[in-house]
Amino acid sequence: MRMYDIIAKKRDGGTLDRAEIAFAINGYVAGDVPDYQMSALLMAIYLRGMTDEETAVLTDVMAHSGEMVDLSAIAGIKADKHSTGGVGDKTTLVVAPIVAACGVKIAKMSGRGLGHTGGTIDKMEAVPGTRTSLTQDEFFRQVNEIGIAVIGQSGQIAVADKKLYALRDVTATVGCIPLIASSIMSKKLASGSDAILLDVTMGDGAFMKNLPDAIELARLMVSIGTAHGRKVAALITDMDKPLGHNIGNALEVAESIAVLKGRGPDDLTEVCLQLASNMLVLAGKGDLTSCRAMAERALTDGTAYLKCRQMFAAQGGDVACLDNPDQLRKAKYCYDLVAQGEGYIAKNDVEKIGNASVLLGAGRIKKEDTIDFAAGIIMRHKLGDYVRSGDVICTMFADDPALFQPAEEMYRGGLILSADKPTLPPLVYARVTADGIEQF
Repeated sequence: MRMYDIIAKKRDGGTLDRAEIAFAINGYVAGDVPDYQMSALLMAIYLRGMTDEETAVLTDVMAHSGEMVDLSAIAGIKADKHSTGGVGDKTTLVVAPIVAACGVKIAKMSGRGLGHTGGTIDKMEAVPGTRTSLTQDEFFRQVNEIGIAVIGQSGQIAVADKKLYALRDVTATVGCIPLIASSIMSKKLASGSDAILLDVTMGDGAFMKNLPDAIELARLMVSIGTAHGRKVAALITDMDKPLGHNIGNALEVAESIAVLKGRGPDDLTEVCLQLASNMLVLAGKGDLTSCRAMAERALTDGTAYLKCRQMFAAQGGDVACLDNPDQLRKAKYCYDLVAQGEGYIAKNDVEKIGNASVLLGAGRIKKEDTIDFAAGIIMRHKLGDYVRSGDVICTMFADDPALFQPAEEMYRGGLILSADKPTLPPLVYARVTADGIEQF
C-alpha cells in the first residue's frame, strides 16, 4: 500500500476503506508518512468530504492511536460534556457539579484555551493551588469518593489528533465537518465515559457559523458515539453573544460560582440547566422534565455549589476564593470602553471580543504562551442593549495599561450600533439524538 495511491483515491472522490485510513493515520503517527503527504490527504478530505462510515473509521483509528482510558474502576454511569468552544463558555464549571450533585459520576478530562476560545483547565487553575494533573489512582479515587474530578487531558489520549490538528491549523483544513467530528469524538471515545453530551456552539464565536452545518456536525458526532456503544446527544447553542458577562479565567470562575449560588446571569444559568438536564437523561436519571427539576433543585438547595467546593478542595484549590470570589487575583488596571454614539448594539462580534481578551493577556496565541488569570473583560452591555454616548459598554482588566489600546481597537472592530433593535438568537437552537433532530 502506498500513501500516493490513498491521496489520489480521495482526490478523485473515492471512499477509503479501514486499511487505507489506518495505513495513513498510523503511518503519520509513527513518522513514516511525511507532513507533505498527510497535508495533501487532509486537503483532499476537505474538498471531497467523507462518508459517515469513513468518518467513523477515521475516529476509531484516531482514538486507538494512543491510550484508551478504562473507567470501569469507577462505580456507576460516568457522564461527560464537551463544548466545541466559544467565548465566555464556562459551562463545565457549573454543569459538572450540578450533574454530580444529582448522583452521576463526572470523570472529566478537559483542555486549555488556544486562540479566542477559553479552556476549562485554565479557569480551574485561576483558583490558587488547584491541581489539574492527577495520577490515575488519585483520579479514580476522587471520583469514587466525591463523584467528580476535572483534570487536564493526558498527552497520550488520541495521539493522532494532536499531530493532525497541528497540521490542519497551518494548512487551512480546520473547518471540515468530518475532520472536526473525528477530532472531538476520538478524544471522547478514548476518555472512556458512558454518556456524552455535546454542546455544539454556533455563531460568530464558534467553528460552526450556521445552523445546517452545526446540525450536520452534531448528527455526525452522535452517530459515531452511538455506533461505539455510548449514550450520546447534542445541543446546538448560541455563540453570537458570549454566555454571561465575564470573559477571562478568574472572572469566569467568579461568574460560575454566582450561578451555583443562585445569583448568576439568566442566560448562563438557563444554558447550564439545559445541558445538565440532558446529561442526566443520558445517564438514565429520568425524562427531561424530571431531570430539569432535579438540576434546578441542585442549584436552589446549594448541593451543586457544595459539590464544586468539594472538587476544588480535593484538588488542592483554595476554597476561600470560592466562598468569596473577591479573593481571586485582581488585575492592576482597569479601563472602561464607552459608546461613541447612540443606538442598539446590533453587532458585537464574539470572536473579536475573545481576541480582545487574548490581547489583554487572558488567552494564548501559541500553546506555550503564559496567561494572566486576572486579565479579561466584563461586558456591561451586550447584543440588543440600547446605549447612549458615554455609556460603558465593557470594562477591560490587565496588568499592563499599554494593552488597553489594541484590545479596544479589536473590540470596536466588531461593534455596530443601530437605530433598529436586532432580533436576538435563541439560547438553544436544537437537540440532536440518535432518534432524530428537534429544532426549537
